Amino acid sequence: MRVLKLSLLAAAVAACGSTQTAARQFPQTVNLEQALRARIAQVPGAQVGFWFEDFATGDTLGIADTVSFHAASTMKVPVMFELFRQADAGTLDLDSRVLLNNRFLSIVDRSPYSLDPGDDSDSSLYHMVGSEVSLRELNRRMIVRSSNLATNVLIERLDPTRVTSFARSLGGSGVVVRRGVEDIPAFRAGLNNTTTARGLGKLMAALERGQVASPKATEAMRETLMGQEFNEEIPAGLPPGTRVAHKTGWITATTHDAAVVYPPGRAPFVLVILTREIPDRAEAQRLMSDCARLVWASYVGPSTTEW
Repeated sequence: MRVLKLSLLAAAVAACGSTQTAARQFPQTVNLEQALRARIAQVPGAQVGFWFEDFATGDTLGIADTVSFHAASTMKVPVMFELFRQADAGTLDLDSRVLLNNRFLSIVDRSPYSLDPGDDSDSSLYHMVGSEVSLRELNRRMIVRSSNLATNVLIERLDPTRVTSFARSLGGSGVVVRRGVEDIPAFRAGLNNTTTARGLGKLMAALERGQVASPKATEAMRETLMGQEFNEEIPAGLPPGTRVAHKTGWITATTHDAAVVYPPGRAPFVLVILTREIPDRAEAQRLMSDCARLVWASYVGPSTTEW
């Protein structure tokens, strides 16, 4: 068993004490779990769902990994999967163009609603309302800029029930896509998009294994996820330049990230961190990047915190 030498990890393990772990875990994952739980405990009231799957060793580690969380923008991952599934099936053309509109219907009462550019991380797309945009471009903006407008247009075309069904077929237990973004009547009725850390992790693993779509489509989705423009969570805890295919998500007191991490010269690993009850997003980001750093130190190295 490798001895972890990171000062952060050592301090975390010391603070943790005798954390109970599952009997079937390997010693390496036991040490990692102790460190993770200790770091999480440093944020009072924080609730964290965690899933790790290593393609090199086959190790997995979950912490509250089957607990349901509001999915926030991580729901855009299964939306992308269904888009490419239909493209592979020939039922749509990614280069076909659709009229961009900003008017949607609530799933509760069919009342109309529109999105506020000020609440969207990609306000530039709103300048294109009334013009035609390709499905491929909408998908790119949905992932790399987390465009809510692009997401709602795609969900309306794809059908949330199909998105959820495909996610479940890939092992995404607990992943449910019910509605578009900012459907307030649905939110008030408790009809939210949900996910679990394990379910979302299974989706990311399915993509890496080529189980979601054709090889060409798989590579396109992977490259899109690698183009993510928000990198303050998992990537911030990894050595600079590390390749990461990931999707973030955040709403009030909730911050998530789901990733496939590609260490150089080694098989990748899947890492999903879901958080809630952390009002300060910067604090949530620090927690998540520290957890990513602990995973890297345990399974990849180096033995010093130089980044």
